Amino acid sequence: MTTNNFVSRLSSVAMLAMAALPIVGLASAAHAETVVRISDINLLSPEGAATFQQRAEIAARNYCGDVYSLNARASCRAAVKAELSDKVATIRAAQLERASTFAAR
Repeated sequence: MTTNNFVSRLSSVAMLAMAALPIVGLASAAHAETVVRISDINLLSPEGAATFQQRAEIAARNYCGDVYSLNARASCRAAVKAELSDKVATIRAAQLERASTFAAR
């Protein structure tokens, strides 16, 4: 009977784990909605860079808003801002190349 009880409990845990998977997926989908618009700013200007930093801070606050531990929230915000900075660096480099090509004409 002990083996049967163990199998029953293991089966219950497995069912609970399967039920939790959609919840994890929903949380990821909610986070996927975090967007930082940069098409309206010039990333080459100090004003544009400051505007981007403000928007990145707001996006990080929104994305990490459901993290309750202060350390985890700070880490989350830093990670979001680092990822945004990496992505915007590529776009900024393209803007710089486009501006230098245009100036050479």
